[in-house]
Amino acid sequence: MIYLASASERRQELLRQIGVAFVTLPADIDETPRPGEASLAYVRRMAHEKALAGARQRDRLGLAWAPVLGADTIVLQADVIVHKPADAGAARAALRRLSGGDHVVYTAVCVLGRGCNEAVARTDVTFKVLSDAEIDAYCATGEPIGKAGGYAIQGRAALFVARLAGSYSGVVGLPLYECGRLLRSEGVL
Repeated sequence: MIYLASASERRQELLRQIGVAFVTLPADIDETPRPGEASLAYVRRMAHEKALAGARQRDRLGLAWAPVLGADTIVLQADVIVHKPADAGAARAALRRLSGGDHVVYTAVCVLGRGCNEAVARTDVTFKVLSDAEIDAYCATGEPIGKAGGYAIQGRAALFVARLAGSYSGVVGLPLYECGRLLRSEGVL
């Protein structure tokens, strides 16, 4: 059993897929990048800070000890983070930026257990050229709101992906290979 420092339904589904029992302890942290912070350093820091917040919450609530998993996902296009859109306008802008080009998805995982173990998965994704009608129809579903890069690859945005090299589950939000390796080191798998 572990504690998942996330409220993400996608991460919960992925943990269930590999048979990991968990309790969610959503982490509420400031996700603002630091001035000049490199994107890879940022995603690693976010995963680590989420795991720390989960561990503090576990201890504050007096819960049984178990490892805490934190994760964070970012989408980079031309070395610029395409943030999680808060509304349809921001989602349209994100999708227009990704349309017809390549982007990189990094998902960092941090497991705080007997020690601190971390991993990052990189996935290269190519989107087809998206028409305004496709972008508008997708935004109307509400699916892109709050998703890294403004899309959910496990949903309707799967139709946008022309090529993917790397971890599909990492794009969803939890790279299972890397996560499994870290959890095995804690005796969870």
